[in-house]
Amino acid sequence: MPKRGKNYKAALEEYNKAEQYDVEEAMGLVIKTAKAKFDETIEAHFKMGVDGRHADQQIRGAIVLPHGTGKSKKVLVFAKGPKATEAEEAGADFVGAEEMAQKIQKEGWFDFDAVIATPDMMGVVGRLGKLLGPKGLMPNPKSGTVTMDVAKAIAETKAGKVEYRLDKTNIIHVPIGKASFGPEKLTENFNALAQAIIKAKPAAAKGQYMRSVVVAATMGPGVKINPQKIG
Repeated sequence: MPKRGKNYKAALEEYNKAEQYDVEEAMGLVIKTAKAKFDETIEAHFKMGVDGRHADQQIRGAIVLPHGTGKSKKVLVFAKGPKATEAEEAGADFVGAEEMAQKIQKEGWFDFDAVIATPDMMGVVGRLGKLLGPKGLMPNPKSGTVTMDVAKAIAETKAGKVEYRLDKTNIIHVPIGKASFGPEKLTENFNALAQAIIKAKPAAAKGQYMRSVVVAATMGPGVKINPQKIG
C-alpha cells in the first residue's frame, strides 16, 4: 500500500468513496478533494466495455470542450510553403518540416503539447511514430490533426480541443478542466466529452458500454460517477 499524504487522507473524508454520484454532485466533490496549493487538473477516466485489441472495437476521436482545459497548449505544425505561412499566422508555436523531425529524433525535443500535420508531411512525421505515439502526440485524421486546414486545427487546439482514445487497459483518460472552473463548467465539459464518447460507440460493442466512470484531481482520490446517469 502506498503511503498517503495528509491532504489525500483529508480529501477522502469529503465523500463516500464507494458511492456512485450523479455528474454535477461528483464535480462538486472532486473540487473539494483538490487540496493542493496549485490549481489542480480534473481528469475523467472511463472504463469501457470493449476490447481495444480488435480494430472494430477501437474508440478514438476529439472534441473542443465548451470551457477549454484551462491549459494553454504549445502547438507544433509540420507543413511547408504556404501552409507553413498559414500555420505561423494562425498562432502555431513551432512550424517546420524535416528539421523539426530531426530535432525530435536527435535532441529528444518535446517542448510542445500538440502536433498537427498536413497530409503531405506524414511521410516525415510517420518516422516519429515510436517517439510521438507513446506520448499521445501522433497526428491522426480522426482527431483532425492531419489536415490541410491547419488554421482551423490550431484554433481548435488552442481553444481546448482534447483527444479521447482507449489505452491498453480499455480505459479513456481525458482532462476536463481545472478545479477553479467550478462544478457548472466542469459538468458541461464532462457532459460534452461523455456524449462524444457515446456517439463514438463501435457497432461491435456488446453489453454495458461504460462500465465505470471516475473523476479525480491531480493529487486527489477518485470520485465515482454512476454510468447509468450519463447520457
